[in-house]
Amino acid sequence: MNKIPPLDLTQQYQQIEADVSKAVLAVLASGQYIGGPQVQQFETQFAEYIGTRHAVVCNSGTDALYLAMRALDIGPGDEVITTPFTFVATAETISAVGATPVFVDVDPLTFNIDADQVAAAITDKTRAVIPVHLFGYPADMTRLMAVAEAHGLTVIEDCAQATGAQWQGQKVGAIGHVGCFSFFPTKNLGACGDGGAITTNDPELVGRLRSLREHGQRQRYLHDEVGVNSRLDAVQAVILQIKLRHLDTWNQQRHAVAERYHQLLAPVPDVVVPQVATQGRCVWNQYTVRIVHPAAADLQARRDRRDAVRQFLQDQGVSSMVYYPIPLHLQPVYQSLGYREGQLPVAERLACEVLSLPMFPELPPEAQAQVVHALKDAIAL
Repeated sequence: MNKIPPLDLTQQYQQIEADVSKAVLAVLASGQYIGGPQVQQFETQFAEYIGTRHAVVCNSGTDALYLAMRALDIGPGDEVITTPFTFVATAETISAVGATPVFVDVDPLTFNIDADQVAAAITDKTRAVIPVHLFGYPADMTRLMAVAEAHGLTVIEDCAQATGAQWQGQKVGAIGHVGCFSFFPTKNLGACGDGGAITTNDPELVGRLRSLREHGQRQRYLHDEVGVNSRLDAVQAVILQIKLRHLDTWNQQRHAVAERYHQLLAPVPDVVVPQVATQGRCVWNQYTVRIVHPAAADLQARRDRRDAVRQFLQDQGVSSMVYYPIPLHLQPVYQSLGYREGQLPVAERLACEVLSLPMFPELPPEAQAQVVHALKDAIAL
């Protein structure tokens, strides 16, 4: 029995090892480790890839969100609408700038924020909307941009899991007013460490972002405001330049893996495969199914069913992940906002049903067959 991990980065590295070693050694020999031409080159290349005029790199996807909101002057007294079904960084950064996250429910098929509920949640304090292109599935940016335009709101795209994904032929991160990306190693475009980027077409915003990431200085030792230290180092920049050249191929391979999963799982009962709107092009950072329980009377029964399936897979050598077991509106850190269980029912149900199967570009068909065989046996119990 072969053990199948949820993700394997070693095979990707083997493809590019020679190029990475040469580039990293050149940086080490240069003595230019922070900033410099390699970082600038990657910013230019990444902006061209996404389809924006500018990209500003930083040290994480979390900082990308934080810096974007700082640059947009979002702060105390402001509300920012977002999804409760995502990693905590999306909401955490809203809180970090002093604003209030407002959670609305998600679409049960795509797991992404529901634009109709965004419209219903807008108040006179609302400044922005942060849609998350969750698991690499693009959110409905047509509807979201229409809502934002009608109410004068800024759209900050959280593209952490979706580099290369498209909505109606346009890459995410180039549709809203600002795009925020993560280069955490598990992402489709991942560094050998951490990193992030902000994309935009606004030159004034770029100047502010560059200042904020460098301790609030527009020129050396002249500080206009309180900033942070959030820089991408040159070693990560050259690695990301190399990986960017391969990204479309790797995303195509992920798409092929997803298509095989679709076919293999089609006849399996009680497993709902992920769905992407026809206007979207998914890059499959995760392949996340729902383990449904037709006879379940409550959410705990659904969670128990999903967890039992996951444990069975683990016993069969198949690793899987749960993203995310507790929606953000029910996290202890946000109890003060007053959300109650049952208030956002779709997100709460998804948290009890979702299971992310192994997904990476090099995942072979025979390994996928093993995953699905184990899943079939688990469902039959």
